[in-house]
Amino acid sequence: MSPISEAFQTAARESRMAFMPFVTAGDPDLVTTAAVLRSLRDAQVDLIELGFPYSDPIADGPVIQASYTRALNNGITVDAIFRMMESLKSDEMPPVLAMVSFAIIFRHGTALFVEHAARAGFSGLIIPDLPSDEAQDVVKAAQQHGLDVVQLIAPTTTAARTKDILAASTGFLYCISVAGTTGVRQELPRELIEQLKSLRSQSKLPLAVGFGISSPEQVASLEGVADGIIVGSAIVRRMADARNSAEAARNVGDFAKDMRTTTAKTKPSLGT
Repeated sequence: MSPISEAFQTAARESRMAFMPFVTAGDPDLVTTAAVLRSLRDAQVDLIELGFPYSDPIADGPVIQASYTRALNNGITVDAIFRMMESLKSDEMPPVLAMVSFAIIFRHGTALFVEHAARAGFSGLIIPDLPSDEAQDVVKAAQQHGLDVVQLIAPTTTAARTKDILAASTGFLYCISVAGTTGVRQELPRELIEQLKSLRSQSKLPLAVGFGISSPEQVASLEGVADGIIVGSAIVRRMADARNSAEAARNVGDFAKDMRTTTAKTKPSLGT
C-alpha cells in the first residue's frame, strides 16, 4: 500500500475526512517553504501538495499565480526543490505530492524527473496538463519508483474520459469543485455533490475535493460524499501576508489546525 493510500485509509478508519493543504515551493524562498511544511506536519495534516512554480499554469487562480511569479523571480529551480525535500526526509513528514506541469517534467526528462522526485521523498505526482498520449510513460516510471499518479476530474469531464481517469488514477481522485481556476469561493456548486455521488458509485478510490475550499462550512457540506479536502489559495495568501518565515509557519500552522479539527468532525464517503 502506498503512503498516500495509507493516509486516506487511516482517516477513514478514524471516521474523518483527510486534509491536504497546498504550498507553493520557493515562495518567497525555500527556507520559508521548509518551515511551513514542518508547521503543517506539526498540525497533523494528512498529506501535503507542493506546487512547482510554472510561468504558464493552466488552472491556478490569481493568488497561486502570483506566488509562482514571486518564486520564479527569486530564481527557484526544480533541483533546488528536490534538495529542499531531501533535507526533510528525516523529519517524519506526511506524504507529499508534487503538483507539477508536464512541461516541467518533459524538460527535465520524464524518467529522470520521476526518479529524482522519488529520491527526494515525494509520494506522488499531480500533473494537471498531462496529455493522454504521454500518460502511460509517466505512470510506468512512477510505478517503478513507488509513486502514485493522481488524476484530476472536472465538472466538465465527459463520461468516457471519466472512465479512462478512473482506470489510470492511483492514490486518490482529485475532484475539481468548479469549472475554472483555483481560488477562495463563498460556496460550492450544488452539482458537485451529485458528481461525487456518481464517482463513488464507479470507484473505490478516495475522493478529494479541491479548488475553492477555504472554510469549515464548505467542508461540512461535503460530509459523506468526499474523503478529503485540498486547500490552496487560503494557505498561499497567509504565507504572502507574513513578514518572515517564522510568521508564515505560525499563520499557516494555526489555520491548518483549525481545518484539521473541522475535518476530524466530518465523516468521509468511504467506509472503514
